[in-house]
Amino acid sequence: MPINSLGYVGVRSRDLEEWQDFAENLLGMQSVESGNYALAFRMDDYKQRLMIETEPGDALGFLGWEVDSKEDLEIYARKLDSQNIPVAFAPKELADKRFVDQMILFQDPEGNRIELFWDPMLDKEKFKPGRPISGFKTGPYGMGHAVLHAKDVNLLVKFYCDILDFKVSDYGLSPYPMHFFHVNGRHHSFAILGTKLSGFHHFMVEFNNLDDVGQGYDLACLEEDRIAYTLGRHTNDYMTSFYAKTPSGFFIESGWGGRIIDTDLWEPHETNVGPSFWGHDRPYLDEDTRKSLKDMRLKAASDGLQAPLLVDCPWLYGLQDLKK
Repeated sequence: MPINSLGYVGVRSRDLEEWQDFAENLLGMQSVESGNYALAFRMDDYKQRLMIETEPGDALGFLGWEVDSKEDLEIYARKLDSQNIPVAFAPKELADKRFVDQMILFQDPEGNRIELFWDPMLDKEKFKPGRPISGFKTGPYGMGHAVLHAKDVNLLVKFYCDILDFKVSDYGLSPYPMHFFHVNGRHHSFAILGTKLSGFHHFMVEFNNLDDVGQGYDLACLEEDRIAYTLGRHTNDYMTSFYAKTPSGFFIESGWGGRIIDTDLWEPHETNVGPSFWGHDRPYLDEDTRKSLKDMRLKAASDGLQAPLLVDCPWLYGLQDLKK
């Protein structure tokens, strides 16, 4: 697949001081740029993964997706142009600002800005986390995953599958449409929620150690109204995680133990057991939706639904040879 990972996320916000504290001290990212108009943070050897800019507009500034080659940018530019979707190659000044060789710019059908880029610059200095953590799971799996609200979920699904070649992992229709897509072995790098809203729902970062998540949860619990989803485990990607409210209002999921799939053998399918085996209570939701999700979790428990044991998930600890 020419698009191989979620490379970076850009956020618009004037709350730079709050974001500095949130990204460093809760998420454990490394601050690499701090000024009056912008912040940037590292998660690994990439020059930057998260950018906060004070430009006016919605909270989601842009999603940066990495492609395999320079030629892929030209292929996607032609595909977009053939569908009368405005697309442009970025000026060198912007590519340099993103620390990439080349990139193209366009918007999806609901106005979300997408940047496809090639050849990111790597930092020679070792990653230094903002709080003591074991690091993030990135590499071939990218920065993590991003999830968007959708006013017209079918329109967005068609765009990302037909134009950008995203592959469906699975989907659910209750309590609202949820569609999950992969571009590499990570169960999903992208998802769309049919909430009739628009913009960012959340993005996820995956830690190398479950204790990093638990300690982050303890830190988040110290702040009033910081927790959006309590600690829990998802049914489709097996991620153990919690969600925190960001200074911009959307959420960030801090997770561990995400599912790695074989993209050559994977078959897309519908799920109907709800999003979580346990936990992930959402205090911000209306009572009816919250109860519906709780009932799904309780049914999963009564039916004995659980994630596979470690022997079936050797990737959790990097023990890929366990089943041999």
